[in-house]
Amino acid sequence: MQTIPIRTTVIGSYPFPGWLEFATKNLSQFGKADIEEMIEDAVIAAIHDQTTAGLDVITDGEQTRLDFNLSFYGYIKGIENNDTETRKFGPPAHDQRGKNNIVGDLVAPNGLGAVKEFQRLQKLAPSGPTLKASVPGPYTLSGRLLPNDKYKDRYDITEALLPLISNELEALVAAGCAEITVDEPSMSCYAYKEDTKRFVDIFNRTVKSIVGKCNLSTHLCFGNFKGRPVGYRSIKPMLPDFLDLNVDEIHIEMANREFSEIELLQTFAEKMNVAVGIIDVKNYYIETVTDVVERINRCLKYIPAEKLSVAPDCGLSQTARWASRQKLINMVKGAKMVRESL
Repeated sequence: MQTIPIRTTVIGSYPFPGWLEFATKNLSQFGKADIEEMIEDAVIAAIHDQTTAGLDVITDGEQTRLDFNLSFYGYIKGIENNDTETRKFGPPAHDQRGKNNIVGDLVAPNGLGAVKEFQRLQKLAPSGPTLKASVPGPYTLSGRLLPNDKYKDRYDITEALLPLISNELEALVAAGCAEITVDEPSMSCYAYKEDTKRFVDIFNRTVKSIVGKCNLSTHLCFGNFKGRPVGYRSIKPMLPDFLDLNVDEIHIEMANREFSEIELLQTFAEKMNVAVGIIDVKNYYIETVTDVVERINRCLKYIPAEKLSVAPDCGLSQTARWASRQKLINMVKGAKMVRESL
């Protein structure tokens, strides 16, 4: 059981300030010290918005990452960008994201950068909120890498990435991180057509060394690049196999799907804590406090308050900051109202 009923949390990412977006497109004009100062300022801004909203759990907003998973490729040797694989024009969608060729053994001798991010968060965050780090799982991270003669398919690539992720998770725990999310949206996106037992085995082997050493969660969604889903948006294909994921908490996108299949969350709540996405990050309708209260009460029909967390559906990186800020404020206000009424 978690210590706070109806805990308020986030997935990981937060929108970049406008000036950081500009700076990332003009990095050649800045020195190393300038860039480090910008990163700290951006993390301070993300912390400010989250703590002002009153969240129980905060992150660094993933302000140092180009993308929730693509930036990790910069830490992995044996990878070469391949721009020819992407579509350049037309409506924004997942096939416009960068792909990479594998040109050598996949190794990360200096880690994947998440520990340094967490240590920066520790330095800058106030006392009070729980500090969380989010890391993509190996199956999701494999999605933008192209198979070659050595790594024949996506599963071969996944197996090569698995120890790199495991090592990073161990290093985060050693650095004092007590809350870790392993993001595996590709597993939920493709549960309808792939071997879900194999997914569970991959995930459980990835996290094996940190189970019981932190509050471990996984985030499952159906895609959110440029606000666009990519997967088959149903929970049913995940069951019953995903019940065997070795986690303390599972986070599932719900608001964008109009709470379809909410009754299935009861099955998850029998095995683990459940973080429900009650804020739609793809929609610029700002959920009111009344909306939040109604949604939480709907969740409580299937999940006990002491096992329930509430969050946005996905990371907020694809949602404008003004909207993200107000959505979080209203989410926390609504959660506190329901918590006080229990």
